[in-house]
Amino acid sequence: MSTTVADVGEDWLLDPALAPNAHDPLLAPLYAGAARGELVLPSCGACGLALELEQRACDRCDSTDVVWAAVVPAGAVHSATTVHRRERGLVVATEPYPVVDVELDSGHRLVMTTLAPQRSAPAIGRAVRIGFRSVGGVAVPAAELSAAELSPVPPSDTEVTP
Repeated sequence: MSTTVADVGEDWLLDPALAPNAHDPLLAPLYAGAARGELVLPSCGACGLALELEQRACDRCDSTDVVWAAVVPAGAVHSATTVHRRERGLVVATEPYPVVDVELDSGHRLVMTTLAPQRSAPAIGRAVRIGFRSVGGVAVPAAELSAAELSPVPPSDTEVTP
């Protein structure tokens, strides 16, 4: 179930200082899997229900048995928005960027941005695969759009194509 891991040096969106703690006991399985190019998420060990990242008890059966396992890195956009605000010193992107809520085929939901810069958010219902961006050397999930859906940010707003 390995997928794309961006290895382009600095992240296109966030300053490296915002890298998550890959050794945080609550989320270490996510980051260890991401480093291998796998999307590893929690589920209930008793009934199999997909759990939120930091959820410790199952909503269906009340079990506290949490099992982390690789899931298919594919799903659909549940909701999306384009952020126009920059936080100087934290957000390095100079253009608006998308934030996407993806409903995975496994039943999990993750909020993320795209693997590469985009001028606008993908349409609700669009199929996406999950790749990984590198933020300060830590792999984090990102929505990977097909080439047909890309609306890349041009290198400079001052360049004009005739």
